[in-house]
Amino acid sequence: AHAQAPQGIKPNSFESVDLVYSLNDRPPWYLCILLGFQHYILAFGGIIAIPLILAEPLCIKDNNVAKSQLICTIFFVSGICTLLQTAVGTRLPILQGGTFSYITPTLAILALPKWKCPASAVLSMQIRNGTNMLQMENSDEVWMARMREIQGAILVASLLQLVLGLSGLVGLVLRFIGPLAIAPTINLIGLSLFIEAGKKSGGHWGIAALTVCLILLFSQYLSKVDVPMIAYKDKKWRVFQYPLFKLFSALFGMCGAWLFCLLLTIFDVLPSKSDEYGFSARTDINLNAVTNSPWLHIPYPGQWGLPTVSVSSVLGMMAGVLASTMESIGDYYACARLSGAPPPPNHAINRGIAVEAIGCILAGLWGTGNGTTSYSQNIAALGITKVGSRLVLQTTGILMIILGIFGKFGAVFITIPEPVIGGMFLVMFGMIAAVGISNLQYVDLNSSRNLLILGFSTFSGLVLPTWFQSNPGIIDTGMKELDQVIVVLFTTHMFIGGFFGFILDNTIPGTDKERGISSWQDKVQEDSKNMCDQSCYDIPYCNGVLKRFRCFQYLPFLPSFKTNQPRTSK
Repeated sequence: AHAQAPQGIKPNSFESVDLVYSLNDRPPWYLCILLGFQHYILAFGGIIAIPLILAEPLCIKDNNVAKSQLICTIFFVSGICTLLQTAVGTRLPILQGGTFSYITPTLAILALPKWKCPASAVLSMQIRNGTNMLQMENSDEVWMARMREIQGAILVASLLQLVLGLSGLVGLVLRFIGPLAIAPTINLIGLSLFIEAGKKSGGHWGIAALTVCLILLFSQYLSKVDVPMIAYKDKKWRVFQYPLFKLFSALFGMCGAWLFCLLLTIFDVLPSKSDEYGFSARTDINLNAVTNSPWLHIPYPGQWGLPTVSVSSVLGMMAGVLASTMESIGDYYACARLSGAPPPPNHAINRGIAVEAIGCILAGLWGTGNGTTSYSQNIAALGITKVGSRLVLQTTGILMIILGIFGKFGAVFITIPEPVIGGMFLVMFGMIAAVGISNLQYVDLNSSRNLLILGFSTFSGLVLPTWFQSNPGIIDTGMKELDQVIVVLFTTHMFIGGFFGFILDNTIPGTDKERGISSWQDKVQEDSKNMCDQSCYDIPYCNGVLKRFRCFQYLPFLPSFKTNQPRTSK
């Protein structure tokens, strides 16, 4: 049964999910801003981590001005890509941001001898003194040359993803993908991030536990508690009940733990030495980032110069593109499930991958040092907050663009202690893993065939990447580019799990009912009877034109594609 929704809010009509706002619902503008800001905060840690990770190999470890410019740029481009994905791509409430799939090939490129940094002490002295303009320009050229190489690699490699989406190859492959391939893929998105969650939480497990408890308190124990609110309507003050805790559970949980850390810092309860346990819970560690960030920085294409292209960089980056594509397909299914939408049709997935490629091209043009992909932690937030409205994520995109221009505002959130972020990760990534497991409801779990496929694909997705990461240099084919491709693919948990699940499910004999294909297709056909099954994935304001001209029936990324029908049992 659906929870009692506020006045004017329709219960979700797609899935039996307890949503306050479903995909097409339009919350009030002020609520969109607050909920959008919550998604902004959730994505902040993941997005800002990328330029901070790349700072040292880009030779800007001590250049706070350059780092703040990169941070502004990646948020600005992420906002643009989020608007494109929610308005034209899959049209699901998915936030787009920097991807860790591109980090490994980027580090491999920058580790080449020609891109190794000069003596860092000399560069730091040049940057800090600022007395010699020629020296300053030379130091900027050092990192900008490296950035241009990464830009060129991302620009060319993203063309592969664009072809996969526009040609419909992704949709064709999906005809052979069932729950046993999707479940381990989504599951490993959450499970593979346990190390990051552990690292951040380990800075102070007490603070991390406090964050978890607060999020659970607001999202579960107080989810059905409506808070009295006052509103002025029709020239009268009215009191109404509002599910405040359910909507802002993640935001309240993080802010509560953040405030507690601030008080402990003010009263000097937490250690003041970096080598003592609990130091990372202080809120004054990164205050210099706020001081050094500019008030205003408007990113623009080519701000670091004309991108450069080399074969080795492009081939290495293509591995990141393939891993990101597989990751995003799993994210689409997870997001559709948590936002109350039916499973995404092939044309929506094709278009979503193509729009992600366009986002990566924009990231390459602007020079973020990274691409863009769907953000799993924000998808998980949909399940916790019970808000799956597309408009909320579009508001987030606008906020990211606006706030990406104001450097100091974003720098304030760098002061969020790592244990608080770690506690949030514990809840969010656990939710993603659970969403992957939920796809098994269609599968016969009494079948030894299915248990073998599920167990082997999931376990391999954990074992192989861990082994390759602990044995660097084990791959030596004589071709550095090929080595990079192999290493990146075999260190990507989602790729390994999804690959084995796909191969085994399609080669080991089994009936459609046993594999869950029949039940899944019955669900798709049942959802297609709902009025929004197709319209929620349609491109707005284009239906008339697409139906009028016959040529649009041959484009696999459009809703008018003539073979775009729900998948049938094989």
